[in-house]
Amino acid sequence: MCGIAALHSHHGRLDTEQADAAPERMLDRLAHRGPDDSGTRTVGGHTWLGHRRLSIVDLDGGHQPLGGALGDDDWSLVCNGEIYNHEALREELPADAFGASSDSAAALAVLRTDGPEGLRRLRGMWALCAATPSGRFVAARDAVGVKPLYWARTTTAVHFASELRAFHPDVQPAAEIFPPGCWWTPDDGLHRFAEPVPAAANDWEGVPEQVVEKATFESVADSVRRHLMADVEVGVFLSGGLDSSLVAAVAADAYARGGRRLKTFAVGTEDSPDLLAAREAAAHLGTEHHEAVLDAAAATRALDEVVGCVESFDASLIRSAVPNWFLSELASRHVKAVLTGEGADELFAGYGYYHERHTATDALDAELRRTIGQLHGLNLQRCDRVTMAHGLEARVPFLDRDVIAHAMSLPARLKALEPDGMEKGHLRRAFAGWLPDHLLWRRKEQFGTGSGAESVLSPLWESRVTDAEFAAAVAEEGAPELRSKEELGYYRTFRAALPGVRPEAVLTRFATA
Repeated sequence: MCGIAALHSHHGRLDTEQADAAPERMLDRLAHRGPDDSGTRTVGGHTWLGHRRLSIVDLDGGHQPLGGALGDDDWSLVCNGEIYNHEALREELPADAFGASSDSAAALAVLRTDGPEGLRRLRGMWALCAATPSGRFVAARDAVGVKPLYWARTTTAVHFASELRAFHPDVQPAAEIFPPGCWWTPDDGLHRFAEPVPAAANDWEGVPEQVVEKATFESVADSVRRHLMADVEVGVFLSGGLDSSLVAAVAADAYARGGRRLKTFAVGTEDSPDLLAAREAAAHLGTEHHEAVLDAAAATRALDEVVGCVESFDASLIRSAVPNWFLSELASRHVKAVLTGEGADELFAGYGYYHERHTATDALDAELRRTIGQLHGLNLQRCDRVTMAHGLEARVPFLDRDVIAHAMSLPARLKALEPDGMEKGHLRRAFAGWLPDHLLWRRKEQFGTGSGAESVLSPLWESRVTDAEFAAAVAEEGAPELRSKEELGYYRTFRAALPGVRPEAVLTRFATA
């Protein structure tokens, strides 16, 4: 896990002294993403690659940039993320294609073997840039966009970075989201190699529901176990909700089988529903549990830093980011990587609006696919930014390609509400016996609500923003859609942190604020 930055010149040699380039300064602005190591390389005079490292796998041998030792047409590469099938790829590809024992070396190996087309073989969360001395260059990002990547195309060069803040203010107006599931080369342009939702894994029509539930359990549990791959200890964000509790249950079992005790982390206001539920789940699972109590004054003081870190002003996103900020700070004192429950609501229809607005099964399936495709700019952006701000890696086992393929092959009727209005009944039955029934069937609360963050943050803005100020901001020509005083407050901080960025080019918004 790390931060990456890159610069590729349109016109031959790279002028790294240009005010809009300053590649070393780009990398300095990403230092929080990789406190353990850093590396840079100029490749062929036309490309600069930079890397900041948080050591998770191959602690001693994972320095980047990788490659560059096999001649003028060899790839040099920087990669942010984790390649979970790197061991399987070592069985399939020539041993000398890797050049290192880290998981990121699998990305180098597929490039050396098959060029950019080989990137479809990678399974994991990743974003990368690579170049050869002979002039070739490629940038690419995983299919769902778990790992961030932005690019800015100017008249002199193309700039790439893991976060918007890395770009010089003069470059920010050109910044855009690099689309997930795509690779780009100067010669071939943008090429899609994978969709967020892969082809259906199976046809479950007519199969007994108990068989389908067993398959769902095995798919999710297998992913959780694979996401524990690390040379350091991995913990779990345990919010008290269903999804993170299931992840914690499987991870705690896997750790116990290896003679270890899982560490879990929770956050909320004193006696908030999520904090109490997480505490009970942790006691049942026998984890080493740590809590951060969300304090109103501390949350308010952290707001500007959180908004600047998350690089968004969407009110719902910031509301959930604030407790996660304190949760990440707590976890980073104990582990270097955590698993989270992100993505389960989008796969198994956990949000109430899915069922209120999309009653037909085909409409529900279409909406689930749409929201999975937007995760990279919402929950995944928040998850990445608040954890990496504290030098912590977040992993998302529900968004493994195999889990997505399985979940989206399920008939939409299995994702309908239960007769009593409970959501995600299929997922709950799949994990029967792994949690006490009252926790397994606990009704969902939005994290910002269940943690107590909404009650702390939302009222602030009635006193901080007047009706006249809000009306003027909404009416301002060229301003983005601002749906509440709270959102206006966050927008002001966003604009101060990223003065040149065009919100419409880099932001995804929730349907409601």
